[in-house]
Amino acid sequence: TFFPLSLFPHLSALFPLSLLVSVELCFIISPVSKANALTRFSLIHISSCRLASSDREIIVSPPSSLVLLSPCQSNPSQADLNAKGAWSQGYTGRGVVVTILDDGIEKDHPDLATNYDPEASYDVNDGDSDPQPRYTQRNENRHGTRCAGEVAAAANNNVCGVGVAYNTKIGGVRMLDGEVTDMVEAHSLSLNSQHIHIYSASWGPEDDGKTVDGPAKLAKEAFLRGVTEGRGRLGSIFVWASGNGGREKDSCNCDGYTNSIYTLSISSTTQYGMVPWYSEACSSTLATTFSSGNPNEKQIVTTDLRQKCTDSHTGTSASAPLAAGIIALALEANMNLTWRDMQHLVVRTSHPAHLSTDDWSTNGVGRRVSHSYGYGLLDAGAMVALAQNWTSVGPQHQCVLTMLSEPRDISSRLLFSKTLDACWGKPEYVSSLEHVQARLTLSYNHRGNLAIHLISPLGTRSTLLAPRYSHTHTSTVEIQRKRHQPHTVSVR
Repeated sequence: TFFPLSLFPHLSALFPLSLLVSVELCFIISPVSKANALTRFSLIHISSCRLASSDREIIVSPPSSLVLLSPCQSNPSQADLNAKGAWSQGYTGRGVVVTILDDGIEKDHPDLATNYDPEASYDVNDGDSDPQPRYTQRNENRHGTRCAGEVAAAANNNVCGVGVAYNTKIGGVRMLDGEVTDMVEAHSLSLNSQHIHIYSASWGPEDDGKTVDGPAKLAKEAFLRGVTEGRGRLGSIFVWASGNGGREKDSCNCDGYTNSIYTLSISSTTQYGMVPWYSEACSSTLATTFSSGNPNEKQIVTTDLRQKCTDSHTGTSASAPLAAGIIALALEANMNLTWRDMQHLVVRTSHPAHLSTDDWSTNGVGRRVSHSYGYGLLDAGAMVALAQNWTSVGPQHQCVLTMLSEPRDISSRLLFSKTLDACWGKPEYVSSLEHVQARLTLSYNHRGNLAIHLISPLGTRSTLLAPRYSHTHTSTVEIQRKRHQPHTVSVR
């Protein structure tokens, strides 16, 4: 069966941010069982940047109620997100607007009402301006309210806790409590993009170990318009939860939302710095924040439906909003940051300390990177410090190259490599590398048995596709849904 496979990994882990004249890339495609043929392969390079730092410091009094799981401490012997380090420099998210794309938010919750922003809110499901969740006996539509509290719960009010960016304005888009179509997604992703700075999403295709899905035509266009036109052409910032399919051996590289170069893909770690049972490993993960683990480990404290609080928010759903809050702190420190600047800040300030996994490796520029954790745990204090005097990256260049145009028999293993000049001498020349997008077209009998790896010039191996043994589908997976055709998404 014809199986077009489009992979869009963040592969800045693989290459140094320096002059790139020629690059030899090596691909390995290894089926677990007999395969047919790779018919075409192309590669896209996208440009990069210069770097800067800062030493500005402002001392303020931090809020008194700190009950979110480990985002606030400043203890070098214990893992934390160092939100207190950002607060002590004077940054609390003031002037930044975040919206939660989910099942609505309880706008009158006592820990959210102060920061609620109606201009960052909409009910796409019912077509009105009120994002209030639909209440049920089992409180199924609590997800968005929980995520919102992590970002912007008010400080010093003796309610649930405190958001990472507790002076950020928060909105919500009610879009998951109904049919999720391409049009619904596109509307949500493009809502008021000159007012909203950050869109946080904790949902995606089903995490069942066999689904390959992602944004369809309108949603893809919304992502592209967001990064090119949003925020006064600085680019909307999309933060995405990486997925909860670990038990099913799912791969977030098969999720076209978290795997997009336009999103910041965020994974989870537990209270003790372990890989959670639900976590998915993939090359598109950029960084990590805290969330739940085993039953004896702490979960996330945040706001809940019916003006209540909870200490049991879980999964990568809880990790993405923590990242959105940290990004809001960095934006307050420098409102001129582009969407690509923010990715550079995340890469340069995240750290692997205290995070346990057996897949840590050192890339060509000496950075530690993992398919489970990306570049490591986010550090709010370090991000705002680096953001303050950051010099923005230059214009984005795209170099599109075809590596293989004739059919190749995969057999038991296919290895091919090619030296590339990154469009040397042309206007689209890429002098240093940010992203690689790889598109492979192949036919194969059981796509869940296929493994694909990309090896950098300096030997760093990135797994673009890992075997998913419950994935026995042989159907075409090109995403060509009509704008009103619903598809299944799962909250995380």
